[in-house]
Amino acid sequence: MEISDSSSRILAGLLEARTGQQLTLNRRWRLETALSALLRERGIASIDELITILVMGKEPNLAGRVVEALLNNETYFFRDRAPFDLLARAALPKLQERRASSRRLKIWSAGCSTGQEVYSLAMMFAEEPVKWAGWTIDILGTDVSEAVVERARTGVYTQFEVQRGLGIAQMIKWFEETPDGWRAVEALRKSVRFQVHNLLEMPPHPGEFDIVLCRNVLLYLNQATREKAFDRLAAAMAPDGWFMLGAGETVIGQTRKLVADKDARGLYVLASSDQADRRVA
Repeated sequence: MEISDSSSRILAGLLEARTGQQLTLNRRWRLETALSALLRERGIASIDELITILVMGKEPNLAGRVVEALLNNETYFFRDRAPFDLLARAALPKLQERRASSRRLKIWSAGCSTGQEVYSLAMMFAEEPVKWAGWTIDILGTDVSEAVVERARTGVYTQFEVQRGLGIAQMIKWFEETPDGWRAVEALRKSVRFQVHNLLEMPPHPGEFDIVLCRNVLLYLNQATREKAFDRLAAAMAPDGWFMLGAGETVIGQTRKLVADKDARGLYVLASSDQADRRVA
């Protein structure tokens, strides 16, 4: 299916306007694949015809469906594994000491897609019940896509999805087979929460999160939009909290709000001036 340059530009503009994400030239090959199911559902013959319908404005909900289809929702359980080991080794022991009086942790997975990262975090705590007995672990997952947030809430995954990143023992312990797929057990589902949120908006709980994860999301934003997103993410952090990016991402040259943790490569902390401002506030 050939897609005109004008149609590609309109779709790229729509995605960026709604989410801040860029549809760069090297990603435009995804258009046909990403939109094929929506075209079939609506009986639309081509992407150019889809653009005509969008421009005419007769189906106001269609633009949202198009944006949902264009978002990259690639994720899996314990993705890349090493970041979770890093949190367990470097961040959580220190937080357990620092929060000993309140016995409460708040964690935000920003751009959580269909929820695998959030449930992976929940499993980390659930698999050490003695260590975290009496603690309140608040794990929030957010995404700009209403469809993936709703799916994350159900906690239902296909056989292929539930096996990506999970061993057989974990899969059987934390998921149960249902007619709709493999569903996270009730205790796991109740230990997390999800909501729709755009990274360019103010964070859900400013200054409260002990750990903020935003992995493999910001790389789709242009420089100016990425800087704004970094400001929002930093604003969510507690003064002594940690921030985590994807393996191929960095804060260097992107923001002045965050700096690398000297003791834990792969984790970031608030810059000294921001830490001081938070403590005074």
